[in-house]
Amino acid sequence: MNLFDTDIIIESLRKGKYEDGAISIITIIEILRGIDAKKRSRVKELLEESFNVENLDNKTVEAYCNLHQNLKKQGESLPDADMLIAATAISRNMNPRTKDQHFQRLRKLGLKLTPPEK
Repeated sequence: MNLFDTDIIIESLRKGKYEDGAISIITIIEILRGIDAKKRSRVKELLEESFNVENLDNKTVEAYCNLHQNLKKQGESLPDADMLIAATAISRNMNPRTKDQHFQRLRKLGLKLTPPEK
C-alpha cells in the first residue's frame, strides 16, 4: 500500500482525483495547519474517512531514531516531518509516494519509494 506524502494529497485535491491508500498523521497535521480554523474539523474528518491514517507508534519512533542517527553520521539532516513520514513507511513496510526530493536521500537507508504519477 502506498503512503501518500502531503504534496501528493494536495495535488490530488486540486485535480479532484482520488486514489486509495494511506497517509501519516503528520500529513494530516501539515494539511490542517494551512486550513482556516473554522474548516479544520471537517477537513480532518474527510481525510480520516478517505485514507487509512497511520499514527505514530513505538516502531515508528525506533525507525525515526535510526534514520536520524544514520543521517547525523553522514553529516546530513532532514525536516522532522519528512523523517517521521519516512519512518512511518519503513516501520510498516510501505512505500511513500512523494515529489519531495528529501525522501530520495533516505533510499540508501532502506526507504522504498513509489514514483509519483505524472
